Amino acid sequence: MPRFFLEEAPGELAVLDGEDGRHIARSLRMRIGESLTLCDCRGTDYDGVIETIEGERVSVRIVSSRPCAAEPTLQAVLYQALPKLDKFDVVVQKSVELGVARIVPVLSMRCVSRPDAKSLAKKLERWNRIAAEAAKQSGRGILPEVSPALSFEQAVREAEATGGVSLLFYEGGGAPIRTRIGQETLSASLFIGPEGGFDKSEVALARAHGVTPATLGPRILRTETAPIAALAAIMMASGNL
Repeated sequence: MPRFFLEEAPGELAVLDGEDGRHIARSLRMRIGESLTLCDCRGTDYDGVIETIEGERVSVRIVSSRPCAAEPTLQAVLYQALPKLDKFDVVVQKSVELGVARIVPVLSMRCVSRPDAKSLAKKLERWNRIAAEAAKQSGRGILPEVSPALSFEQAVREAEATGGVSLLFYEGGGAPIRTRIGQETLSASLFIGPEGGFDKSEVALARAHGVTPATLGPRILRTETAPIAALAAIMMASGNL
């Protein structure tokens, strides 16, 4: 069923115009009486029926609401060191599909990619578009945000202040995920390094701020593979997969 996000919870009648209205009327060629799903970006889905279509303005009658079944009980924040080329695009898309709540680009010591502020702003806009498209495709109940980039130190301090379980996936080994994540876990911060991995000084800094080194097994994964593996593993461990 087609799915659209709203800026706030609808009343008895919701109106979609602009890009969404145009998509419904012109691309999908939907008709009066057809059903669709609206989401308030806070985890609630609304079942609706199209009542009127006037050009690119579509009115939808709300018939029922329910919690979004696709939202995990665990809120995961991914701190991903910036990789080369367009790998971050894939990380964003697949992480949203797997249930991430927020993604933070991180500039760590061994990052080869170091775009300037103007370039980062353009990339951030694109990444959030990719996140929105992935959220719609996968039936999410929220629109996961790609936040502005942080330095590694800023990232570990933010995770410490947020609380919950914080894991740094490190080729030097660490705790198995199953020993740190369970069905009672409500929030987790995940740190993934760049192509060259984390520097030992960064691992020490992370430890000092309550971030635990963790392992994804004996194989060394690519920077774009590791977040997918980590998110799948924590969703399985927490009963969300």
